[in-house]
Amino acid sequence: MINGRTRLHVVENGTMTGQRYIDEVLLPHVRLFRGAVGDKFVFMDDNATCHRTLAVQDCLDSEGIQRLVWPARSPDLNPIENVWDTLGRQVAGRNYHPTNNPHPCTHRGMG
Repeated sequence: MINGRTRLHVVENGTMTGQRYIDEVLLPHVRLFRGAVGDKFVFMDDNATCHRTLAVQDCLDSEGIQRLVWPARSPDLNPIENVWDTLGRQVAGRNYHPTNNPHPCTHRGMG
């Protein structure tokens, strides 16, 4: 957790659901960071549907993870929204065959 960031998690084969978010992100990564930081740890996510399920909130509560409360559409507080907008414009209209390169949009747009 050296700088507070994790590696990019690419969702393979399907949609990120609340349960997948718990299994693939919260429990293996966020829980460990919370343990390393201690009681002052505050978790920042966004208002994606999979982040706002009752199961996710129950998981955060049971792990003692405090969620940062902030406006959903505030670019000053949520700089990733600017990144997604820029990335979306860079990859708009491109067609990639998914078996040639599993993550072409991410690598070409962000690289």
